[in-house]
Amino acid sequence: MNKTYDPLFTPWKIGNVEIKNRIVMTSMGGTSIFGWMEPNHFDKEAARFLLERAKNNAGLILPGIAPIRDILLGKWLYQGKGKFDELKDFMEEFHKTGCKMFIQLTAGFGRSLAINDIMVKAMHNKALATVMKPVLDVSYLTASASATPNRWEDSCISRPLTTKEIHQMVDAFAKTAKLCKDAGVDGIEVHAVHEGYLLDQFTMKYTNFRTDEYGGSFENRYRFPVEIVKAIKAACGDDFPVSLRYSVLSKTKGFGKGALPGEDYVEVGRDMEESERAARYLQDAGYDMLNCDNGTYDAWYWAHPAPYMPRNCNLEDVAHIKKFVDIPVVCAGRMDPAVGAEAIAQGKIDGVGIARQFLSDPEWITKLMEGREEDIRPCICCHNACFNMAHYNGVGNDQTLADNAGMARCALNPETMQSSKYKIVKTGRPKNIAVIGGGIGGMEAARVLTLRGHKVTIYEKSDRLGGVFIAAAAPEFKEKDRELIKWYEKEMKDLGIEIKFNTEVKDTTSLNADEVIVATGSKARILKVPGAEKAIEACDYLLGRKEVGQKVIIIGGGLTGCEIALDMYRKGKTPVIVEMKNDLIAVKGVCLANSSYLRDFFALNNVEVHLDTMLSEVTDKGVIVKAKDGSTFEIEGDTVLISAGYIPTPAFPQDKHVHLVGDCNGVGNLRTVIWRAWDVAMAL
Repeated sequence: MNKTYDPLFTPWKIGNVEIKNRIVMTSMGGTSIFGWMEPNHFDKEAARFLLERAKNNAGLILPGIAPIRDILLGKWLYQGKGKFDELKDFMEEFHKTGCKMFIQLTAGFGRSLAINDIMVKAMHNKALATVMKPVLDVSYLTASASATPNRWEDSCISRPLTTKEIHQMVDAFAKTAKLCKDAGVDGIEVHAVHEGYLLDQFTMKYTNFRTDEYGGSFENRYRFPVEIVKAIKAACGDDFPVSLRYSVLSKTKGFGKGALPGEDYVEVGRDMEESERAARYLQDAGYDMLNCDNGTYDAWYWAHPAPYMPRNCNLEDVAHIKKFVDIPVVCAGRMDPAVGAEAIAQGKIDGVGIARQFLSDPEWITKLMEGREEDIRPCICCHNACFNMAHYNGVGNDQTLADNAGMARCALNPETMQSSKYKIVKTGRPKNIAVIGGGIGGMEAARVLTLRGHKVTIYEKSDRLGGVFIAAAAPEFKEKDRELIKWYEKEMKDLGIEIKFNTEVKDTTSLNADEVIVATGSKARILKVPGAEKAIEACDYLLGRKEVGQKVIIIGGGLTGCEIALDMYRKGKTPVIVEMKNDLIAVKGVCLANSSYLRDFFALNNVEVHLDTMLSEVTDKGVIVKAKDGSTFEIEGDTVLISAGYIPTPAFPQDKHVHLVGDCNGVGNLRTVIWRAWDVAMAL
């Protein structure tokens, strides 16, 4: 192991509990040991997930949030003792790894609950809400400290929780924590004075304007989380450790308005002066650790960093708050292990919190310890499968029920939280399989097929692997995407997969293959408007094939167009975005944490954006566009770049021996590409 990482592998204590190393797997929605959307139970899939990470050298594991009251049907978590008996058996097996586990319990979401269309309707229709209430009590689930607008649909106003409901929650924390302790769990993490969840909504002035004992003064605003830890300690003993998920700073300007890195703004949530006081106050109340980052759902990209956020984005603030407490402090937020190790060695933090890297590669710590960093499949912060809650103008949470029920899956690693569906099963009938196209879909299919025992040859018409993802990975902030391409290249080499570069297949019958996988990707959609030939295509810019001028008019927002605009702005260019929809990123599957960063960035930096606007003509001076009201106007610029999406380009039709994967089977994202590759590769 590289000695740089040595500080990560030193023991430390939370209360009286010793942790073998400084790497903390922080909680992720969907990995709760008690299940997620379904009624609470001992979740075997989550148990497998957690145990595998424990066996691969995590020091402390925090499973996904466990609501103390079920989202569906409303049963309290402490009710039904059978699941705690199963948990006790699991903890005996878990502890054989040397890892420790704190179960994270949550009071709820309040105004941050990602409500979908049916929930929005229920909040506006008392009759519908009454019918739904026995199964899904939207009023209770969205209840907050005060009457405040829901983050996902501001026409929906959260009702204030009653004092009776607050007291019931405090009691439920204590009862559940005692059952967890009796089952052998090492500690509890209270979720959360963090990220603008329910407890945090009580602590912050912009979401709490109560006049009772839970509002007004500093002590009243922090009363709820203080009562919880005192109740847990009373039930479990002072020596039973309780961690708190804690946001040092809210980084919030108002409802739906986050503050970007380096921005000069007025904090409406928790500023540093209050945080210094709050951290000490919460420690003195009984909390044994602060598990820290920054942000709220209004500034979601701090707690769920998009690829555009700086690495180690929360470290400076977390290191500052450690000066005001005597208990251990963990820092999360795009943490680089080497930087985290240095911060630990310097006494700035006590542990490194890492989450989604555990989704993409459960063995990443083991590989780090063995000096095999190049074998680690990187997390690229896409959120395409783990947290793909999309929000845009006119839509609350545009997420399928299946995705909401199955969070913490991984776009890059289908086996994550889907072990019964996606797994490597050796074939009893090895075949010669040709893969046409060496993009991500082709390489993933080849990788899985080879692991299953087939003989695979990739035919790639260019001189390198990666396909259109090479262009997608081109911007400076896509360093993890570039690492992913390198990971795939190494996998192809290590698995001994034959690759024929500069080879374009014209006829599948000439391949001498039992099966053929076509992974020939997609091509840019051409807009049929006058002067379109004067514009350049997105990939031409990303791959450096064509130069652009100072002012660039980008036709098409969406994720690609916005990322190009961000890249250009950071390079000193002046981008202008023209989007025909009423939102810059009205795209299903793009997490609000990612899309809100881009919207906030363009707003802060006065990037010119035209919504509800269609391209009519490309001219020598720029473009002529048509607004929603039918009026036309001209936008002048040096270069016109078209980012209007892509269309599939299957080189050959599908039949019983020819199978389509990747974008040639339907344009999507890495999740659709990789999961489809597995679907095909597992069936051959």
